[in-house]
Amino acid sequence: GGLEPARLAEQPMVALDLARLDALGRVDRESGTAELGAGLRGPRAAALLAEHGLTLGHIPQSWEYATIGGFAATRSSGQASGGYGRFDDLVVGLRVATPVGSWELGRAPASAAGPDLRELLLGSEGAFGVITQVVARVRPLPARRSFEGWSVPDFATGTRLLRTLAAADLRPTVCRLSDETETVGGLARPPRSAGPAAAIGTGTADAAQNAAQDPAQGGCHLVTGYEGAESAVERRAAEVAGVLLAGGARRLDAAAGPDWERGRFRAPYLRDALLDLGIFAETLETAGFWATLPALYAGVRGALAGSLSSAGLSPVVMCHISHLYETGASLYFTVVCAQGEDPIGSWRAAKAAAGDAIVAAGGTITHHHAVGTEHRLWLDAEIGDLGVDVLRAVKRTLDPAGILNPGILIG
Repeated sequence: GGLEPARLAEQPMVALDLARLDALGRVDRESGTAELGAGLRGPRAAALLAEHGLTLGHIPQSWEYATIGGFAATRSSGQASGGYGRFDDLVVGLRVATPVGSWELGRAPASAAGPDLRELLLGSEGAFGVITQVVARVRPLPARRSFEGWSVPDFATGTRLLRTLAAADLRPTVCRLSDETETVGGLARPPRSAGPAAAIGTGTADAAQNAAQDPAQGGCHLVTGYEGAESAVERRAAEVAGVLLAGGARRLDAAAGPDWERGRFRAPYLRDALLDLGIFAETLETAGFWATLPALYAGVRGALAGSLSSAGLSPVVMCHISHLYETGASLYFTVVCAQGEDPIGSWRAAKAAAGDAIVAAGGTITHHHAVGTEHRLWLDAEIGDLGVDVLRAVKRTLDPAGILNPGILIG
């Protein structure tokens, strides 16, 4: 979008920087809401709320640099979604600047006054208006945070256990199940000291591939985390542990959970180091219903591996589940591969194959990365021609000249 404008280079472009919209407005402790400037970055928003003893509980991997407005415009989802919800679940109200006027949405905690128009702006990626303020639900800072590590026999067993937890309304605040390859590859439990080679695992790519070929080699790593009052954390952890132990899970050492929590922000910084080593690392994500999740996992994994292998490469394809719902879950794939002669072309082909596989298996083209330009090709298949027409009608109404983020979302 802003970095690669869709229009011809000779046309003038204006980039909006909302960094000065960084204030914490009214904090309503009685209602549990706070007004947040759209330009507030994750750490600054957290610090300002902490002064009031409050938290959003929203910590995606982009947290260090992403903004409140960006969280809303992309329907962001953070590591603690099981306890706090996705960011769109936290949004009570919005203030939006559009080319045809300002718009404020969200007057009550719930309403039957027609369709919820906030939903038009959540996930709109700047195509319909500029979000300038978010009124968000906030909660007291947790008295306790606790992380645990588990090992389950295989990814299928782990997935069934997560489904059981979700159905019983026993979702941990944080939950991440790594498949066999990600477990051996090291992303499931990053090392405490991190060189670029160590960060994709104490094992090499060969070790990760061996684990994929022999799922029984070491099982799968599962992290559970809890936040809240002391008694509530202990109670929920005990309830979840009962389900996991009954289902064949094995508790790991006391450091396993904290090791993951401490190292989760390191992974994005690996990219540059890996590129210097002639390796690229890319990610994509989706979500599906429990009934179709195994086929979705197999289809996308096979598409990524098949496409890159056909280019003469030897990819390592890893996956984890990190967001649970009563009806399904997300799948997050990480691909590590030698660059080869045409790394950009190879990845584009692999991404296209994965997108086709997602659509074929009935998944969503994006769970929390948003549409942008990369996923636009498959949007029609997900929302239908009529859905695209509806979005275009909204675009014509709010941005008749088409000046906002051209080429994003609907083209």
